[in-house]
Amino acid sequence: MRKTNIITVLIPSMLLLGLGCDKKTNLERTWSIYKADNHSSSYSPLEQINRENVDELQPIWSFRPNDAPKGTRFSRSESNPIVVDGIMYTTSARHRLYALNASTGAMIWSFDPFDGGPGGGVNRGVTYWEDGDDKRILFTAGDQLYAVEAGTGRPIDSFGDKGKASMNVGLRGDPEAISVIPTSPGIVYGDLLIMGTEVSELYGAEPGYIRAYDIRSGALKWKFHTIPKPGEIGYETWPKDAWKYAGGANNWAGMSIDEERGMVFISLGSPTYDYYGADRKGMNLFGNCVVALDAGTGEYIWHFQTIHHDLWDYDLPAPPNLVTLERDGRKVDAVAQTSKIGFLYVLDRETGDPLFPIVEKKVPASNIPGEHAWPTQPFPLKPEPYAKQFITKEDLSFYSQESYDSLLKAFNSYRYEGLFTPPDTIGSFFFPGSRGGSSWGGGAYDPNSGILYVKSNNSPEIGLLKRIENKKDVGTDVSLYERGEQFYGNFCVSCHGADRNGQEPDNPSLLGLQVKMGREQVLKKINEGAGKMPSFSSVLPGEEEAILAYLFEQKNKGSKWEDRLLEEVQTNEKANTEVQTDTFPRYLNIRAYGHFRDMKGRPGIKPPWGTLNAINLNTGEYEWKIPVGNDPELQEEGAPPTGTGGSAGPIVTAGGVVFLTGTHDGKLFAFDKADGKRLWEISLPALGTATPSTYISEGKQYLAVAVAGNEDEPGGYIMAFALPD
Repeated sequence: MRKTNIITVLIPSMLLLGLGCDKKTNLERTWSIYKADNHSSSYSPLEQINRENVDELQPIWSFRPNDAPKGTRFSRSESNPIVVDGIMYTTSARHRLYALNASTGAMIWSFDPFDGGPGGGVNRGVTYWEDGDDKRILFTAGDQLYAVEAGTGRPIDSFGDKGKASMNVGLRGDPEAISVIPTSPGIVYGDLLIMGTEVSELYGAEPGYIRAYDIRSGALKWKFHTIPKPGEIGYETWPKDAWKYAGGANNWAGMSIDEERGMVFISLGSPTYDYYGADRKGMNLFGNCVVALDAGTGEYIWHFQTIHHDLWDYDLPAPPNLVTLERDGRKVDAVAQTSKIGFLYVLDRETGDPLFPIVEKKVPASNIPGEHAWPTQPFPLKPEPYAKQFITKEDLSFYSQESYDSLLKAFNSYRYEGLFTPPDTIGSFFFPGSRGGSSWGGGAYDPNSGILYVKSNNSPEIGLLKRIENKKDVGTDVSLYERGEQFYGNFCVSCHGADRNGQEPDNPSLLGLQVKMGREQVLKKINEGAGKMPSFSSVLPGEEEAILAYLFEQKNKGSKWEDRLLEEVQTNEKANTEVQTDTFPRYLNIRAYGHFRDMKGRPGIKPPWGTLNAINLNTGEYEWKIPVGNDPELQEEGAPPTGTGGSAGPIVTAGGVVFLTGTHDGKLFAFDKADGKRLWEISLPALGTATPSTYISEGKQYLAVAVAGNEDEPGGYIMAFALPD
């Protein structure tokens, strides 16, 4: 049972002035939803911690899940904890659910959806719902949606099948043969939980239908077809039968709700396959769209497409921010959508019309047979992009003449014609790339000033298309180890390195893998992907024993040569309940997510590699932009910080502070929201891996953040900070 420490704390008058004389339950619900509220604002009205005293912050408590087996590689949770009435609800890297005393970090209860199994996978938090005494936590683990009692953690038997509902039901494929795994929490509208999902990014993927569930029963109440069927809006933007086989166009990033208007706003990803679309000729609605639906019924209201016929994996990576602008002396409710390419799309909330000019510009054509790249793409003219979008040889890093020459040679060898250079069999240079711009952390919006704060990355990558034949090649003179080495060279080396040493935290070392993970766990990771690692399910079949032999260093194991590169795609298509004929060639990006680096693994372009941006949405102008994070080994003497990459997003408070973590130097920062001045920083025990939360518990304001695992605690931490008493 929960034990509450009774502490008498005098709440500063500034806090009361900022929040009014609401009840304690309201004070303790200022961060009760993922990214703070239904508008995905990442804004807190709290000001007990402010720009004058933030430098006094200190660690108060640390929670260790202790659910990662010893010897496993370090885990990372992307959970943005929520707090309701003094109780924090969060998930660990292994997808266990925890309720904690928000003042002390003491565990109240835990729930293991895997019943002792390995678990894992990306998870960014949970959803709270109540009706009177009925209080529930809703969250996903694997392909199941769970409802548990908020007070006890016990499954609610009346929900679905004894507390869980399969997310495989209600898509296109056979529920027994597919598996979809949501990564971001759903959002509540009345008695409905509206959910997106993550699907495969390869051929044969499921469509990313948006679905709403009855929170009481777990029953599916409505769904919206993100790949339209005949007679539906957008159907004409696809080939005639695409709805039978095309996949993706899914919401993995979360969504926002305008409760007064009864509208849900959804950011959608790219159609599959991400890098080749001969089988999906057209603009491909609703891929890469901001979509507004009736939250109660799922009926279409409007859309805005940010990328036509995506060939670059330029998913919309974060929930739309619901904001209010000043225009000609009047208030205009709007949607501000961040992106991987650094464009900010500002749209009228009721109509979807752009509130700053957006023009269609001609972009390069594809050279790949069968591909029809869309001839134009939308370019917002304001605000200016917050990520760099074009480079020349003068932007290449110069660590030494040898390093520069190798970078220049590589750069000149790739096809590069700017932002929308199509993938190619000779290799293409993608910039900002799928890791560029802003990621799932999205923006933080201050309603008092109209300023949006966005963390951005400059991270070019290389794409290389290779045609994959649907056939088997037979040979007898190649060992399993050698085949595995070839597989690794084709699909893994660009991220994990020729020496298999990787680059933490995104690309872990694979050395000594045999003592960290079992064979089935390794195959599961390769099949399903994890974090930034994509699924390789379409190329793994037939190579399982080979890649295991290589990774586990079984050099003398012989084999028979079998190549079934498309077996998983065929399996996906067998699960498809719609009959369709495969008549298109297959291409794979065998350098997917490959970094552009020099021979020593250093970034191939000059810094800054990460920035924090403050954009005034009333004017479309920048208030300030600063590098955030630092690599001291690569920082030139007297130069500004290098900035580093990072996926987590900022939060902003009424106390005048922007908090941010996730930079590769493993720090948690506080900046003055007015000018970007750094007010405070602290080194965490490992990488901060999530957007922070801030909340009131027993009259005291706390800042909490998920931290990745380390040698001391491979399962990671939740850490909380506060001012001294």
